[in-house]
Amino acid sequence: MPYFGIGLHVIIAICFAVHAVRTNQGLYWLFILFVFPMLGSVVYLFAIYLPSLRQSRGARAATQAITQFVDPNRAVREARAEFDRAPTVQHRMRLGEALLAAGNAGEALEHYQAAANGPFANDPALLLGLGRAQFAMGDPAAADATLAKLFAAHPQARNQGEPALLYARTLAALGAAGTRAAFEQSLTCASDVAPRCLFADWLAAQPDVADRERADLLYREIVQDAKHWPRHARDHNREWLQRAQAALATAPARR
Repeated sequence: MPYFGIGLHVIIAICFAVHAVRTNQGLYWLFILFVFPMLGSVVYLFAIYLPSLRQSRGARAATQAITQFVDPNRAVREARAEFDRAPTVQHRMRLGEALLAAGNAGEALEHYQAAANGPFANDPALLLGLGRAQFAMGDPAAADATLAKLFAAHPQARNQGEPALLYARTLAALGAAGTRAAFEQSLTCASDVAPRCLFADWLAAQPDVADRERADLLYREIVQDAKHWPRHARDHNREWLQRAQAALATAPARR
């Protein structure tokens, strides 16, 4: 079917050519697409375009979400099977991670504690997982001790998003004096909006009016930024966006 005098297969070839240029494919693809627009488009579709969709962050997130909905225990089941076949530290840590994601912090903690007693006791991923499990079990004091060990063995972890945020949340749960500074640090190395929302939650609970005003500012920033997020970012940060919107809706009652 022609559109403005151009065949549909040519329009499709042009779209694939734009994709090829944007993704730095070889220039030979432009030759194939324009010399053999119909056949070239079919080849490009299966050789380049569809694989690139499967590898994109949004596609991976969507696939994980669908898998979690259809078979929520799959990750735990697969990790447990691997650990049963070969009970290595790596497989134990993977099982602990899967259990944490599934909400089974108690069993996850058991696996992380067992791994922490071996030769990998100072492994940064192990210590972070152990701290996460301890925090999830409502033991911020133990999490604080684990994070202190992590930061002593791996000082660079203080500038990494997940441990920095966990440290701020741990201090907040303990009511420690360094909570504000820890949240400020977590903001500087954040890869999503979780630190902003959690810091705003903490600020909103403080007696100082200026803190509550800053909390509202952070919530508004999240809501405003969400208007420009791509789909995968919106899906990833859905919980924090909803929390920010709910907090703004009740903001007058806090003042």
